[in-house]
Amino acid sequence: MTDLEKGRHILVCVAWPYANAALHLGHMAGCYLPADIFARYHRLVGSDMIMVSGSDMHGTPIALAAEAEGVAPAVIAERNHGINTKALLDLDIKFDLFTSTATENHRQVVQELFLNLYNKGYVIPKTQKNPYCVSCSRFLADRFVEGECPHCGDSGARGDQCDHCGKTLDPQELINPRCKQSGDTPEFRETEHLFLRLSAFEKELLEWIEPKSHWRPNVINFTRNWLKEGLNDRAITRDLEYGIPIPLDGFEGKRIYVWFEAVIGYLSASKEWAQRSGDPDAWKRWWQNPEARSFYFLGKDNIPFHTIIWPSMLMAHGGLNLPYDVPANEYLQLGGAKFSKSSGLGVWVSDVADKFQSDSIRYYLTNNMPETRDSSWEWKEFIERVNNELVGIFGNLCHRSLTFTRKRFGTIPPLGDLDGDDLEMLGRIEATGREISAELETCNFRRALRALMNLAQSGNQYFDKKAPWALVKTDKDACGSALHVCLKLLQALAVYCAPFTPKASERLWGYLGNTGPLSWEGALQRLETGRELAEPAILFEKVELEGEQEDSTK
Repeated sequence: MTDLEKGRHILVCVAWPYANAALHLGHMAGCYLPADIFARYHRLVGSDMIMVSGSDMHGTPIALAAEAEGVAPAVIAERNHGINTKALLDLDIKFDLFTSTATENHRQVVQELFLNLYNKGYVIPKTQKNPYCVSCSRFLADRFVEGECPHCGDSGARGDQCDHCGKTLDPQELINPRCKQSGDTPEFRETEHLFLRLSAFEKELLEWIEPKSHWRPNVINFTRNWLKEGLNDRAITRDLEYGIPIPLDGFEGKRIYVWFEAVIGYLSASKEWAQRSGDPDAWKRWWQNPEARSFYFLGKDNIPFHTIIWPSMLMAHGGLNLPYDVPANEYLQLGGAKFSKSSGLGVWVSDVADKFQSDSIRYYLTNNMPETRDSSWEWKEFIERVNNELVGIFGNLCHRSLTFTRKRFGTIPPLGDLDGDDLEMLGRIEATGREISAELETCNFRRALRALMNLAQSGNQYFDKKAPWALVKTDKDACGSALHVCLKLLQALAVYCAPFTPKASERLWGYLGNTGPLSWEGALQRLETGRELAEPAILFEKVELEGEQEDSTK
């Protein structure tokens, strides 16, 4: 292991999804699956850790969806919160707490932090010109305005951000702006709002990110480029009726805007978890302990909110830990286009969870995870990887080793004299464990999974070379010893695969006769000679294309 040893305090924060529509596989590959893999690993090694997130119930995407349906925003948010909570469970994403921004706890934490920054002079009132739609008779929140991006020229930029180039925007920067509801060109009228003094933290942020050599290149480069352009104070209130009220007189018709509010959710969720655990101060182990490390998992469009804005808020507040790492992923695409809830483009979790094993989906998404560049979901490749690798390599090794040993010996045979092949296999098991651990520690999930599969492939080669079907006829003791090595390999694989394919991991662990809980140390524990082996079943099912999936590969 690295310098982070057992007993570490690890906080895993995962981006809060807008509760405006169902989650798709782009969300899973972007932040939820990598966070879950990372958290599962840290539970296995014994870290003191929690993983928190929840539904963002107050975003303007929800207000837009509510207007389209003619219902209150809370109706949309609650419905999708339930749908998305189930989607996460369907893919075995295991949060310590998945909550929402609609809780009373969240409101209190947000307003307390807001007032702290206001009283310190980091939140100040300013008059600005905001878009006003005459047809709609209201000021327009930034996502109610669309137009051309002034940086890249994309025609679908929003008033808060351009998804095409990743730049954050203000509505007045858009070229040819239009109201998303009426299509009219808005007027820009003066209105008073409260601003976060981002400009006050420019130097401190530059000093903070300078030593971040462990950050991914896309994250550090994006952040440095943003800072080089200079920071402007940013409005944190909007003319909305839906959201968290501003705890100041004179702002009754406005709300705290979601980009300021949602990132505070990591803190509010930690406090809610502590309350539920029966120790209200437990959250301090991760937020006020200088030895603790917090990891923020998100998509690349959220980078500036977590490497610039949220750290500025934490610096202004004081006494709370800044992010240790922000392993943001690029985009998972479908047919060359970005998955998008708002445009309805994607492969939805609900559509695949009932048709395929969750382990199979997790395996392909991890193999195809957009860690350093955009990747694409391809149905044909999904089928091939699951059938050829997960079933053909991993599943085949497990089934042939277990069924042959059970048939010929019934129990775990003793480990006898070892030859060079045996020693090489045992050494590879240990070395691969160290390799996987090192990759997971540094959030290199694809490389960790590749090391795991290379070990499984080596196991098949070892099994073939030992040829136990022939060896058992000439030297049963040597055959038993070779099979003991195979079972030691399966025991290690059961542990090593737990972050990636948790259901298969638990089943394989049980097939070996284990009754205790999984742990990383358990990968190399001594096999109990004579222990009865459970009857194994197929770990992974082969998958086939259906009609609509066949069409999508053409």
